[in-house]
Amino acid sequence: MLRLPRASKDQKMKLENKVAIVTGGAQGIGEGIVRQYAAEGARVMIGDIQEDKAVALCEELGADVCKSVLCDVSNSADVKGLIEATLAAWGRIDIAVCNSGINHNATILEIEEEDFDRVMAVNLKGAFLVGQACARWMAANEVQGAIVNMSSINAVVCSPTIVPYAVSKGGINQLTSVMALGLAPYGIRVNGVGPGSIETELLSKIFDTNPEAMKGILARTPMGRLGTADEIGRICVFLASEDSSYMTGQTIYADGGRLRLAYTVPVKD
Repeated sequence: MLRLPRASKDQKMKLENKVAIVTGGAQGIGEGIVRQYAAEGARVMIGDIQEDKAVALCEELGADVCKSVLCDVSNSADVKGLIEATLAAWGRIDIAVCNSGINHNATILEIEEEDFDRVMAVNLKGAFLVGQACARWMAANEVQGAIVNMSSINAVVCSPTIVPYAVSKGGINQLTSVMALGLAPYGIRVNGVGPGSIETELLSKIFDTNPEAMKGILARTPMGRLGTADEIGRICVFLASEDSSYMTGQTIYADGGRLRLAYTVPVKD
């Protein structure tokens, strides 16, 4: 896995004294975001249904830096509990990362209504519920915060076998846009990140069972490698920090050049 250099000790941490909520922060891209936020001085509340993994990550980072709460983002009562737990722990919310996401593989002829609804409820409705709840608190308390929505290159290009996932990520892009416009008068910025293929536990399982899938992905990735959760985490640090203070309504695609490729590239053995 690619390791990125950390800031030197004499550099100011970009998120010092900030409080962040990260949904789906127990593993994968979410874990990378949590780790990068903690490294930049933020205190982080993880909202996730994977309670054991979230607790283990918080224990590793330290209770003064990271806490977690069981949260199904598609459930408004759980989202309310996430907000309340964050305020009880640290008294404020400066950053919200709406990262929770699931997938269901099926074509348009195969997908069942309940599976479509389930993916949309977590990926799109969940981002709406968490983003709205955090924005309401920020606006009421005059906090000029930042919200980051996790999109995907599949909001732009997609496979016919991931119908609800692709639709949900397309919706995330528009949610990011309308939130950014509606919240700009309050000084709340809303941006998105659209990862390409990222080295996570889920992708590793796919490659273990289907090695040809890796070659297929790399053949469409000019940089010739997968991205890492840490790299996506660093982009989320940028979008939550003063470095992006004049940026809202945008989605950054971190995809190794994939969206710009109109052909395939050689894959190294």
